[in-house]
Amino acid sequence: MKLDILVLAVHPDDAELGCSGTIIKHIAQGKKVGIVDFTRGELGSRGTAETRDQEAADSAKILGLHARENLKFKDGFFKNDEEHQLEVVRMIRKYQPEIVLGNAIRDRHPDHGRAASLAGDSCFLAGLPKVKTMQDGVAQEAWRPRLFLQYIQDTYIKPDVIIDITPYIETKINAIKAFKTQFHSPELNQTPELDGPVTYISSPEFFESVIARAREMGKPIGATYAEGFTSVKLLGVDSLFDLR
Repeated sequence: MKLDILVLAVHPDDAELGCSGTIIKHIAQGKKVGIVDFTRGELGSRGTAETRDQEAADSAKILGLHARENLKFKDGFFKNDEEHQLEVVRMIRKYQPEIVLGNAIRDRHPDHGRAASLAGDSCFLAGLPKVKTMQDGVAQEAWRPRLFLQYIQDTYIKPDVIIDITPYIETKINAIKAFKTQFHSPELNQTPELDGPVTYISSPEFFESVIARAREMGKPIGATYAEGFTSVKLLGVDSLFDLR
């Protein structure tokens, strides 16, 4: 399946936190969108790889994704090297997206910046015919996305692009809440099998900060809620009237 947008995320729930409003908006516009998670988030203090697999599947249904895969890289210890790049190249060539969205270029969690570099390098390598990859025993054709952007995560970074997600904020929240083991929920956190240590992201304050960030991103463009993205290259438009 060819996708219009492919989101690359190092942990299940990164895409939901960073750009799920944008995902939902473009699916509503008729675009095909998928997520490839790099790891199963197995080093997380709460939940397990298996519970996060299920949560990612539940979230995919809420988002209306056309595809979601997990490369099962080693959480915390994956590298931006040839082995990992070729796996990401394979996904890019498999789905042939016009646009790729990747992790924040720098962030509180060291995996995020490293994953952003891995995603960006792989987007370039995917366009080189002499880089050979196979899918289901068939040689893949070179494919380079025309645009690579990084969504903004925990650390504030001044965005280069802001997307109004106001009509989709409730669905974004529901997609995040699909990760029951990870985020604050008074009812669910009293369930024994979901108990775990209180973490930075499981506190009520963290979830409030997600909403606050969406408001913060929306304010400069006159939107109630928005998501921001950065770009390593200058961006162009066909008309001044495309700008808001």
